[in-house]
Amino acid sequence: MAIRNVMRAKEVDIKEDQYLLEVSAMVCNRIHRITGKFGRLLARHLLQTPNVHLRGYARDPSRVPSALTDSPRLKLFQGEAFDDAAIKPFVSGCDVVVCAYLGNDDLMIEGQKKLIEACEEAGVPRYVASDWALDYTKLKLGELFPKDPMIHVKAYLETKKTTKGVHILIGGFMDPLLSPFFRVWDPETKTLRYWGEGDEPWEGTSYNNAAEFTAAVIADTSAVGIKKYLGDRKSIREIAGAFKTVYGIEPKLERLGSLDDLYKRMHALRADNPSDIYGYMSLFFMYYWINGQTFVGPDTDNEQYPQVKPETWEEFLNKRTLDQLPHAYFSL
Repeated sequence: MAIRNVMRAKEVDIKEDQYLLEVSAMVCNRIHRITGKFGRLLARHLLQTPNVHLRGYARDPSRVPSALTDSPRLKLFQGEAFDDAAIKPFVSGCDVVVCAYLGNDDLMIEGQKKLIEACEEAGVPRYVASDWALDYTKLKLGELFPKDPMIHVKAYLETKKTTKGVHILIGGFMDPLLSPFFRVWDPETKTLRYWGEGDEPWEGTSYNNAAEFTAAVIADTSAVGIKKYLGDRKSIREIAGAFKTVYGIEPKLERLGSLDDLYKRMHALRADNPSDIYGYMSLFFMYYWINGQTFVGPDTDNEQYPQVKPETWEEFLNKRTLDQLPHAYFSL
């Protein structure tokens, strides 16, 4: 079981140039591991700031990693993700709620709506939606179906008078890109496979770097609306060059077809076996990631937080051996 987190922060003035940031984390043990990975990284970065105190809300507090619970600035409470009686007092009086859910549509839409309603009733000024994705605001419903909940939640937030939405866009996560799920990197043959012409930008941000940017957003009470951050944007050919720089090898490049071929392939697989979602979902992500429709950059908000250094593809690779690349996501 992994951890799903919802975080909230409350700023209390001490002096004109000092403040105490009290961050409460709603943690519900779930199977969906992506949220747990990101939530843990975010909590870790927040706890690195001396003036941050975390409060956790968990279905099973014993599942929270000791690396977090050992901190004297983290206090855990027990409760359920859809527990109105527990959620309402939890968000009351806070400055921002940050949701890091990942799951089925019921959780992603109705679960977030429940949190947003509680925020609106309690007068919480900001809600950071569970996004961390490519620019889904340029998509129509049904195009990249896993992102449909984000479109619904953004529209729902826009109906609220008090609680303003914060939507953090980071392109694609670097960590899972080279895992077996995307079938891009073949460690046996040292091959990088791609669709398109090979010069399309691959916009990427590592989990850790995205958590760093998010922690900065949490601390910035003026941060609202669409926020765009990127670690790097390079084509697959440039990423192959990064492999040579870091590892001293030249990966083979294997073109799988044009973007039009990819579009036809992913829809054919879905039509043939709709229930085999993992047989075609990565192709949908790849198509909308590189076809130019959902680019986050090249203009970003990176410079807004100079204390956060964007992590390039070279830097991401340099932190891992070749053998570790396929498992980078799983080792978080």
